[in-house]
Amino acid sequence: MTRSLSGLFKRIVIVGNGPVRPGVAHAIDSADIVIRFNEAVIIPEMTGSKTDILFLMNSGKSMQARLETPSYWQEPFVRDAKEIILPYHPSIVRQYHPRPNLLSRLKGRKADWTAETLKKVQALGKKTTVLSAEFYYETCRILDISTSDFSKVFPSSGVLAIRYVIETLGTDSTRVEFCGFSWQGWKRHSWGNEQHWVDEQIQQGRIFPLV
Repeated sequence: MTRSLSGLFKRIVIVGNGPVRPGVAHAIDSADIVIRFNEAVIIPEMTGSKTDILFLMNSGKSMQARLETPSYWQEPFVRDAKEIILPYHPSIVRQYHPRPNLLSRLKGRKADWTAETLKKVQALGKKTTVLSAEFYYETCRILDISTSDFSKVFPSSGVLAIRYVIETLGTDSTRVEFCGFSWQGWKRHSWGNEQHWVDEQIQQGRIFPLV
């Protein structure tokens, strides 16, 4: 994995794409590192506007659409990001992610867009990180996702990002905060288990809701 961001960070804020409470924009933008996701919601007076790291889902129709939409790569959250992290290792995508049907494949659809995404991001001069397959498997274990369900249930990019930040970017003196997480959405994520794990991290003082 390559990194473009290094050093000791006092505050890291992870901003999901769900609603955030009013009055947190300055607290977000004043963090040392701000992390966002995919089609990040940027309303400066509500969500702040800073983006240092963008987690970008690298599989499925949504990634194909981004690659085929030039304007996406001009969005401020892409333009400003110093590093883009792909949460799903290509071996995980190939082995477990849903495959398009035959008709969709004939139209150019596929599950894994990692190579194309890396090429695009590197052409923009940005650093990239692909999370390892081992990191994914360990996250599944933490969330009690059994091996028999690996093709049915997938850790969300949000929970992968939270774990990555806590274990990789943060130190004992780093305050990691989060907002904009609703713990609902795609039916193939284990939202209840993810929220329970995050609650445990809050109780242990490893991450804090942004208030």
